Amino acid sequence: MNSRFDLLATPIADLRVLQRKLLGDSRGYLERMFCAEELKPLLAGRRIVQINHTLTAARGTVRGLHFQYPPHAETKFVSCLRGEVFDVAVDLRRDSPSFLLWHGEILSAENHRTLFIPEGFAHGFQTLTDDCEMLYFHTATYRADAEGGLHALDPLLAIKWPLEVVMMSDRDRSQPLASEFMGLPEVPSYAKHN
Repeated sequence: MNSRFDLLATPIADLRVLQRKLLGDSRGYLERMFCAEELKPLLAGRRIVQINHTLTAARGTVRGLHFQYPPHAETKFVSCLRGEVFDVAVDLRRDSPSFLLWHGEILSAENHRTLFIPEGFAHGFQTLTDDCEMLYFHTATYRADAEGGLHALDPLLAIKWPLEVVMMSDRDRSQPLASEFMGLPEVPSYAKHN
């Protein structure tokens, strides 16, 4: 079987970029957004149980950083269907050498990329254009009682958002800082950022 995805590494172990391959001609193209068989190694026995679609109207808006606590932790495949976003994953795995480090990728309708975010990461994004539509494939259903988050403007995380942050929800503005959330006395010496 010819692969419909190129799997690209990132600086953080297990966090991957899927480059979707288009099949096209003069009429347009077809692209595969997901394939359980081909992506089986990433799924590691999990299955997609929920698909969400979002629209974010204003350029410069930040959504996140969100995650779900075990046993409802989720793996996500995140794609941008319209517009362009700076999509970020933060490693929350305490035993990871990249604990509290982040990686960002530009996802757009034009570059046909998907960010694969395994369990143990917080996720968020900033819209780089107006009217951004995102598509998420999840391995766990949303549970309000399992929801967690970190503040996207936390100086400890030091995420380099490309634009001035013009809008965040009240819920996201009230998320804890990583030092409060993780019980950290100070910035770890290895907290270098991508």
